[in-house]
Amino acid sequence: MAFDYGLVHIGVAIGNRVTATAQPLTTLKARDGIPNWEQTGELLSQWQPQLLLIGLPLNMDGSESELCTRARKFSNRLHGRFDIPVALVDERLSSFDAKQRLREMGHRGDYKASPADAMAAALILETWLNEAAG
Repeated sequence: MAFDYGLVHIGVAIGNRVTATAQPLTTLKARDGIPNWEQTGELLSQWQPQLLLIGLPLNMDGSESELCTRARKFSNRLHGRFDIPVALVDERLSSFDAKQRLREMGHRGDYKASPADAMAAALILETWLNEAAG
């Protein structure tokens, strides 16, 4: 399961190592980067992932953004609360790519009403699956 961390929305995707596929699942609302932990726990209980991937929002030059610290804290909290292994994945351009894919699928561009975060999480997961396979 992958998370595209954000301060207002956290995208969630699921994937399968055997088929090396990922699909958007849902977008969690967050308050200043903190999700509803009960809702998060319900998703984890339902899907029972073996690994949680968290997108690390690095700057284009590879340096850490201010949001990286928050994403790391989120990953530590996920691991601490649910005792599931966590890995961080470089997510540069995942949101841009997600919006491009959604436009190709007919998305109207109103990302406030229909966020691209779950698609971004799927791209983060695809990146990890491709790197793990290679």
